[in-house]
Amino acid sequence: MLKIEVILPENEVKSISDALKKLSVGGITAYKGWGRGKTVAREIHASKGTEVFTPEFGDRFIVEIVVADEKKNEIIDAIKNSSKFGKIFVIPIMEAYDIQTPKKDEQVI
Repeated sequence: MLKIEVILPENEVKSISDALKKLSVGGITAYKGWGRGKTVAREIHASKGTEVFTPEFGDRFIVEIVVADEKKNEIIDAIKNSSKFGKIFVIPIMEAYDIQTPKKDEQVI
């Protein structure tokens, strides 16, 4: 099993979600965070527009998916085709458990 984590500087979560639905990916987790990278944060106009401030951290959108190893390449291709910018990280999952049932590992996803 693998966890695929996507960090996006722009909100393209909906297009990624739609592409993953077409591949029958059952669930994703998406949330908003802040970060610093190649993309500079948007300027903020303060003091009634007389001052301009560039924050150190900008908005980021994070998408997490847990998938079987054999689906990795098609999911990464779908993500790349659905977004313009960002980073994709692939992390191995050693074990997984469902809290309510005795299911474990790939039965959980």
